[in-house]
Amino acid sequence: MNTVIDAELDAAGLNCPLPILKTKKALAALAGGQVLRVVATDPGSVRDFEAYTRQTGHALLESREQDGRFVFVIRKAGG
Repeated sequence: MNTVIDAELDAAGLNCPLPILKTKKALAALAGGQVLRVVATDPGSVRDFEAYTRQTGHALLESREQDGRFVFVIRKAGG
């Protein structure tokens, strides 16, 4: 993946709804079109991030599991 990551958020160890709440705050600090990479450990975050991006219009560019961690790459809407 050659997407430029503008910001990173480590949400490892946090349970629902904290990864989404912290992601919402991190995205608010970015300009439209910028990309946020989030790492979470809560298995429920996969479903949560899919629903969150669908409801907000942000683009979920990547969603994968790697070594027990869930990695999400989100492009902020409005770019």
